[in-house]
Amino acid sequence: MKTSSAKAKGRRFQQWVAEKISDLLGIQCGKDQLIESRESSQSGVDVKLIGEAAERFKFSIECKNQEKFSIPVWIEQAKSNQKGGTDWLLFVTKNRYDKIVIMDAEAFFKLYERSIKNESNRIR
Repeated sequence: MKTSSAKAKGRRFQQWVAEKISDLLGIQCGKDQLIESRESSQSGVDVKLIGEAAERFKFSIECKNQEKFSIPVWIEQAKSNQKGGTDWLLFVTKNRYDKIVIMDAEAFFKLYERSIKNESNRIR
């Protein structure tokens, strides 16, 4: 695969993640919006969240669309790009496979605990 094709594949995946977050939050995504897919060759998180988007979705996002998985390396990259007050979140896919999310186990359980508490508050 050409380098340009591989970069385009990665960019499309980043844009897909940004659009899913946009749909979830009801906040527009795109160039100069509160949710934006990072342009190629920029350092930092792969999906930029600004203002209200960052307040409501407290994750630093790394996206990988590659045929060979290097999960430990990708986790270290996600951690190194992690912004203060957020948890790292790694989105991974490859051709003909489902998209998956990898996150810190403690962060998962905190998130799930909040979900359970919110559910019990709604029932009351």
